[in-house]
Formats: sequence, structure tokens, C-alpha cells
Amino acid sequence: MNRRAFIRTVAGGLIAAPLDAGAQPARMPRIGLLLLFGTPEEPNPLVNAFREGLQELGYVEGRNLAIDYRWADGKNQRLADQAAELVRENVALIVTPGTPATLAARNATSEIPIVMTNVGDPVGSGLVRSLARPGGNVTGLSLLDTELDGKRIELLREAVPNLTRLAILWSANDPGMTLAFSRVEAAAKVLGLALQNLAVQEPGEFPRAFEAAASGRAGALFVTAQPFTNQHRAQILNLVTKYRLPAIYTLRPFVDEGGLMAYGPSQTEQYHRAATYVDRILKGSKPADLPVEQPTKFDLVINLKTAKAIGLTIPPSLLQRADQVME
Repeated sequence: MNRRAFIRTVAGGLIAAPLDAGAQPARMPRIGLLLLFGTPEEPNPLVNAFREGLQELGYVEGRNLAIDYRWADGKNQRLADQAAELVRENVALIVTPGTPATLAARNATSEIPIVMTNVGDPVGSGLVRSLARPGGNVTGLSLLDTELDGKRIELLREAVPNLTRLAILWSANDPGMTLAFSRVEAAAKVLGLALQNLAVQEPGEFPRAFEAAASGRAGALFVTAQPFTNQHRAQILNLVTKYRLPAIYTLRPFVDEGGLMAYGPSQTEQYHRAATYVDRILKGSKPADLPVEQPTKFDLVINLKTAKAIGLTIPPSLLQRADQVME
């Protein structure tokens, strides 16, 4: 047999040969999504933004990517168990919205990559060594609250010029919010404002907190950005309306549903952008080498109808700087 005939014979044999019985198709990547709030029947609507981000990058759930959802039913103490379950499932990575979920996942594993989103201060919370060089198995997106809380108080004081006493509503169950309280306390002190602490642990404590704000003669309210306050925003907004308190929020949905004003980045965009970190890690990047992304766009939204309802006149200079004024 000459050389050319030999090559044809070998090539034909390779084409005709059946696949090895032990060969298996490539395993579909499986990621975990650890959520404090939501249920399979009523999932967190922001999850849709995450799914859309994945789809834009070519990932279709159930076709070339599996997502293992875990919900903690609003109970921080359940996050540790849910994170441990994902670790036992040996998922490729874990996506964690908010500081409590990210801390729970980081405490559960130092090996599986973690993509965080909507975390106010990842360095102060001990999640990463620095924004530029995370250094461990955690990376993702920060809300940049370390620099925005002071700005929010300045905006609120501009809306309420005679403000002397500010109340802050936050959940003491969230480790990241302890840092937020310290930042707001420092910023209020610089501006000469007395700060009233309205720390709560359960939603049933909201009425008591607002009664305390009223008896303490708080002139305005600062509501922190965290899963707990966001989940219970309807109750918070009802109480704000009842006590006619000018309030500033970090998340726009509060203003869309009747709050006075908000200043900060888009929470929806954070969920959407988290998909890019998932993509890069699934393609081989290490979390330690992926800098934490900070938002670059911040929107000031003012609800003029709400201002009129509580008898507050927003200065024209502030309205002119707003990205959107709702009337």
C-alpha cells in the first residue's frame, strides 16, 4: 500500500469509528444564586435583569447554563445554610446580591468563586482586600455607598433647609449597615446635624421606630439601601406618609412608589452587569484578578407630588439638578 492510500484508509477509519462508550458530552455549567428575599412562586424581579444579562452573553438557562436558586425567606440566619447547600452541590460559582448573602457565601467557601452585587462597602465589610485587587474568591460590583451617603445628606438638607435633626432607618441584622450607620453619623456631624438612630430587626418594629422619630422631633429621614428595607418599602412608605417625613432613599423604586427623593446608581443595572463577571469566570478568569466594578452613573430623582403633599417646597436649584422630576 502506498503512502497516499494508507492515509485515506486511516482517515476513513477515524471517521467511521464510533464514539468511545465512556465519552460524555460537556457538562452544563451550574451556578448558584443566593437570595435573601423571594420565593420560587414570587421571585425577586431584579433576577430578571440578571437573566437578561446572561442571555445577551449567549447563556440560555436550561440549555447551556443551569441556575440553582436558593432563597432565605428574608431570614439572615438561613443564608449560611443555603450557602452551604450550594457548596455541597459544587456549583461553578455563586452570585450573591447584598452584603449578608455575600458574607454567608464567603464564610461557606474560600474556593468557589463568588460574584457579589449591590454591596455598599466590600472593603470595609472584609469581603475583598481592595477594589482593584480583590485577592480572594470574591469580586463583582459595589454600590459605592462609602462616597454617596454624605452626598445624600447634603441633598436632603438642601431640600429641607431648616433641618437640624436627622433620623436614620436601618436593619441591625445587616453587617454592612453597621458601616453605613457610621458613615451617615460622621457625615451628619460634619453638617452639624443631630442623628437619631432608628435601628430595627423585624418589620414589626417599623411603627415603633417612626413613633420614636416623631417624639424625637426628627425633621427628615435617611433610609439605607439593603435587601431588608427594599423588601418592606411599602410599609416604610406608608409610615413616611403618615408622619409626613421628608425622606431620601438610595434606591429609585422608593420614589417610583411615592417616596420623596433618591440618589444613587441603578440596582437593576447592577444585577444586569453581574452577568459579565459570571461569563468571565466561567471562561477561566479568577476572581482575585477581576477588579470590583464601581458605578459611574448616579441619578437624582425627585417626586414633586410627594413634596407638595407634605407641604415641602423643593428649591428650584435642586430641581434643576435632578435627572428626573415626577409631577
